[in-house]
Amino acid sequence: MSVSEQSPATEIAAGYAFTGAALDLGALLWDGTCHPDASIRIPLPMLNRHGLVAGATGTGKTKTLQLIAEQLSANGVPVFLADIKGDVSGISAPGTEGEKVRERAAQVGQEWASRGFPCEFYGLGGTGPGIPVRATVTSFGPVLLSKVLQLNQTQEQSLGLIFHYADSKGLELVDLKDLRAVVAFLVSDTGKPELKGIGGLSTVTAGVILRSITAFEQQGAGGFFGEPEFDTAEFLRTAEDGRGVVSVLELPAVQDKPQLFSTFLMWMLADLFNDLPEVGDLEKPKLVFFFDEAHLLFNGASKAFLESITQTVRLIRSKGVGIFFVTQTPKDVPGDVLAQLGNRVQHALRAFTPDDAKALKATVRTFPKSPYDLEEVLTGLGTGEAVVTVLSETGAPTPVAATRLRAPESLMGPIEAGVLEAAVKGSPLYGRYAEAVDRESAYEKLTAEQQAAEAAAVRAAQEAEAAKTPARAPQKEDESLAEQVAGSGIFTSLARSIGTQLGREISRSVFGTARRKR
Repeated sequence: MSVSEQSPATEIAAGYAFTGAALDLGALLWDGTCHPDASIRIPLPMLNRHGLVAGATGTGKTKTLQLIAEQLSANGVPVFLADIKGDVSGISAPGTEGEKVRERAAQVGQEWASRGFPCEFYGLGGTGPGIPVRATVTSFGPVLLSKVLQLNQTQEQSLGLIFHYADSKGLELVDLKDLRAVVAFLVSDTGKPELKGIGGLSTVTAGVILRSITAFEQQGAGGFFGEPEFDTAEFLRTAEDGRGVVSVLELPAVQDKPQLFSTFLMWMLADLFNDLPEVGDLEKPKLVFFFDEAHLLFNGASKAFLESITQTVRLIRSKGVGIFFVTQTPKDVPGDVLAQLGNRVQHALRAFTPDDAKALKATVRTFPKSPYDLEEVLTGLGTGEAVVTVLSETGAPTPVAATRLRAPESLMGPIEAGVLEAAVKGSPLYGRYAEAVDRESAYEKLTAEQQAAEAAAVRAAQEAEAAKTPARAPQKEDESLAEQVAGSGIFTSLARSIGTQLGREISRSVFGTARRKR
C-alpha cells in the first residue's frame, strides 16, 4: 500500500521531507503497515537542539543510539557514548549480515552495508578496559563532588568553603588525599583561624566529609581523581578520512556506582561548556553527547544542582554541542530540562502496573497532537520501533511518526576483549593518559609545613632548655615555650603562608567546576 493513498500518513511523511543533510532513522508505520517510501529523518543542523531516547528495557534503545552515532560519524560529527553494559564497543567493527538484518533493511528501504566506525575507548580512572579518564578534585569542584559523596546541603556548603580556601591559597587539590589534608588542617588548632573571616568549619561537618571521602576510597573510587587530567577536547576529534570519532566510555566495571559515573558524565559536559567558544547555529554539531541512564543524574539532586543542569543544557547548544538523554520514561527527566529537548525517539512502554499506566499517560501528554492513539501505539511497538518527533529545518516540531528503525551497519554486540585491549593500547592517546602522576600538591605542601613546624617546636624546646641560665635575655623571661614556637617563622608560615598565591583565585563555572588552563 502506498503512503500516498492515506492522507494522515501523507501529511506525516511530508513533515520529514527535508532538503538538507539529515540522519535516516527508519520508515513510517501507519495502520500496521511499514512504508519504505516515507523516510523518518532528523535534520543534521537540529542535532544540537538536544533530544531524548526513552523506552522500557529491551525495546532497542541501545541499537537506536548505535544507529544515530553511526550516521553522525559518517557525516563528520564526533560522538560520545557511555557503554554501561559493555555492548556498544561493536560500533568499531563491521556488522554481520544475516536474515534479520536483510529483512529489516528491505522493510524500511535501507541499502545496508557492513562497516565499522572510528572509535576511542575510555575507562574511568583506569578501571576496566579503556584509556584512563581522570579529573583533579579542584577541577571537579564542590557541587559535583558533593553529589558523589552524597552530602546534604549544609555539608555541600561547607565543602564549597573548603574549596574556596584552597583556591584562594593556591593549594591544588589533585586527588582525594589533598582534600582530606586541607579539611584536617582547617579544623586543627592551627588552621581554624584561617576561616574566621568567611565562616568556620564545624568539626562535626568536617568529620562527616572525611568519613565520606574514606568510604568513597574504600569503594575503589580514589583512582578516578588525579593526574594527568583528561582533556575533554579529545572528544571533538575527527578521523583522517573525515568521519567523526566515536568516543566510548566503558563503564561495566563501575556500573554498580551510578552516582559516580553519572556525575562524571556531567563533569565532562561542564568542562566542555567552560572551554568551548560561542558559535551559534552550525551546519552540523561539533559533538553529540549521549547521556545514558539519565535518571541517575537527577535522582536525589538538589534544587541548585538541577538549576545548574538546566542552565548547562540550555546554553551549551550555542557552543555546538547536542545532548541526548537516554532513560526509560520522560518522567525521569525534570520538566525544565525536558522542555529543551527538541528531538524525541520514544520506544515501547509497558503498562503492567498502575504506576506504569500513570507513566504512559504522562508520556503521551508530552507529545504534540497526533492522529495516532498514542497510548495504544506506545504499548504495541515492537523491538526496534519507536514514536518519533523532531525539529524540522525551520525549528518547528515535525508530526508524530510511528517508525520502524533502520538496522545499524556496525556489529550489534561487543567486540572481543583482546581486540578492545589492542585498540586501547594502540591509540595515540594511551601514552598521554595511561600512567597516573602524583606530583606535589596540597597534601605534600601541608605535610612538609607540618613537619617543619614540629621540627621548629623541638628546636625551640631544646633552645629553651639550654637557655635556662641567669644570663638569658630579660625579654625572653616572660615568653612561654608555646609563644616561642608560635612565633617561629616556619610555624607562622603553616597558617599564613601555606597558600602562597600562585596566581589569581581559581575561577569556577555554574557547576563549581574549575575553568581549565590551556
